Amino acid sequence: MRNSSIPGARGHVRPLTLHGDPLLHTPCAEVTDFGPELARLVEDLFATMYAAQGVGLAANQIGEPLRVFVYDCPDDEDVRHLGHVVNPRLVEADGVVIRGPEGCLSLPGLEAGTERYDHAVVEGFTVTGDPITVHGTGFFARCLQHEYDHTEGRIYADHLKGWRHRRLMHKVARASWRR
Repeated sequence: MRNSSIPGARGHVRPLTLHGDPLLHTPCAEVTDFGPELARLVEDLFATMYAAQGVGLAANQIGEPLRVFVYDCPDDEDVRHLGHVVNPRLVEADGVVIRGPEGCLSLPGLEAGTERYDHAVVEGFTVTGDPITVHGTGFFARCLQHEYDHTEGRIYADHLKGWRHRRLMHKVARASWRR
């Protein structure tokens, strides 16, 4: 029997929405029902994220166009951050802009140097409707901005310009999962 106190332990692994699906470029809808279906969705998000060995996952990446994401992500000091945000709002993204390698479970096996702020604050709600504020620095700030972007209908490739964007799109076109 799986430990039900571990996020995702009661969840089901769902197929990932891959690059090219219009859902990834469509802003997600606000969550209005904080009931058992939302709790199941969050469990499924954790289960799918862990199965894919990711550090974050948004609901539209498993075919649900709702403003929800989960994370289990370290910061630059290797402190683990574990949680979820419903109806997230990015209220701060500031500090130093750092270009670092960024990947996405919707573009499996690929990454590109992407510019992100090294500090971010996201506000939203828990699965039970309680207000929550999440502060992130370093790699965790990158994760928060990345997952928030998904709820807005953006992916990290949308931040790339010039040769970085062209190189990533060339890799996407040749990726085995595109066939």
